[in-house]
Amino acid sequence: MGIAIALTVSFVGLLLAVQQGISIFYPLLGALSLMTAVYWRRGVGLRPLLGQMKQGVQQSSGVLSILMLIGVVVASWLVSGTVPALVFYGLKLIHPQWFLVSAFVLTGMVSALLGTSFGSAGTIGLALMIMARGADVHEYWAAGAVISGAYVGDRCSPMSSSAHLVATITGTDIYRNLRNMMITGWGALALSVLIYGAASLRHPLSIVENPLLDSIPTTFVIHPITLLPAGLLVVLTLCRLPVRRTLIISLGSAIVLALTLQSQSLVTVITTLVLGLRLPETDPLSDIFRGGGFWAMAQVCGVVLVSTALAGLLSGQGTFNSVGHGLARWSGKRGLFGSTVFAGGLTSAFGCTQTIAILLTQQITQPLYVASRTSQEQLAVDIENSAVVIAPLIPWNIAGLVPATVILTDSGFIPYAIYLYLLPICNWLFRAVLPNSPIRLERTERSISM
Repeated sequence: MGIAIALTVSFVGLLLAVQQGISIFYPLLGALSLMTAVYWRRGVGLRPLLGQMKQGVQQSSGVLSILMLIGVVVASWLVSGTVPALVFYGLKLIHPQWFLVSAFVLTGMVSALLGTSFGSAGTIGLALMIMARGADVHEYWAAGAVISGAYVGDRCSPMSSSAHLVATITGTDIYRNLRNMMITGWGALALSVLIYGAASLRHPLSIVENPLLDSIPTTFVIHPITLLPAGLLVVLTLCRLPVRRTLIISLGSAIVLALTLQSQSLVTVITTLVLGLRLPETDPLSDIFRGGGFWAMAQVCGVVLVSTALAGLLSGQGTFNSVGHGLARWSGKRGLFGSTVFAGGLTSAFGCTQTIAILLTQQITQPLYVASRTSQEQLAVDIENSAVVIAPLIPWNIAGLVPATVILTDSGFIPYAIYLYLLPICNWLFRAVLPNSPIRLERTERSISM
């Protein structure tokens, strides 16, 4: 009973923190301390408890340096004008009659480059929402298209922290995972384009002046060369260059552009790389182009560290074993993905963060994949197609709450985030109804190591 109460208190603490806008780090740390105290009072020694936390943290050790590098690269893309150029050229491509589908596709393209749903929503997403409100486009349809697009790249970008976390905890190769996610995501992507295209006909954008197209060139030098860091990322990723080297090369090119084309001082560039971009408050773009940097990603890494420690503790103590056993009785060859979806929804609701959802989903479902001798790559792609995209559909999970807040809307977007629903549904249908479909990865004799 003590464990149930502790889990309830932890959930309430996380929920209150999300509602009050408090950093999730503190309630997570409180939850870790509370669960440790409960198990200690139940007779478990402090040393084994710390060992379980350490084992959980070790899962994330390999990804932390990449996350820090991603934070610095995003800041360099901002100060070099790469992100503003992506937004500028993207907005010029929009056709008023096809606004909603354009919003989905453009946000998806930017998120595939940035690898962050929050950053994509806060840049191209916010710009699109400003346009939508100015032209009386249905707010929630526009918000749903933007947030759906933001998770296209959050799920399958070499810059995505969630993609790296999933690869790390499953012991899989990030590039093979990205390929598998492209294979398993095309159906949902195509259907989403069709649905948003049909919705665009009912909710067209009236022709209005877009002040952003005038404001961006006054703050940043916009030239095709400013897209070089993003282009290098795409090309080097396709060439399967190691992720760290790819990010470093992109970072170097962005720094050169910031110092030359954007005429930024070395001090300004270094400050931006550490603290993120901060434009003057008088600049009309200050609310759109901001963030990134070493410090912002350090806070994310802190959340990842505490989350993995908590996941290691809960796993080591078998806290969710009953859930896994229940799923094992229901899960079969065709129900394995359905079990992962259920676990992803449960952990997304409980953990209030995408990171906790990923970690706990892996902990709960891993024995099922071991028992069925299903590959680690299948587990990785199933987590990406369930927990990663289900988390933003939970109203109190920061995976959806933060992007919605950034684009100045509320949870009303959830019914219109079509891609986030279609991805798990399409994968479940192909896995359950058409088990021999190429969308299903090959089963291998190599099972997931415990």
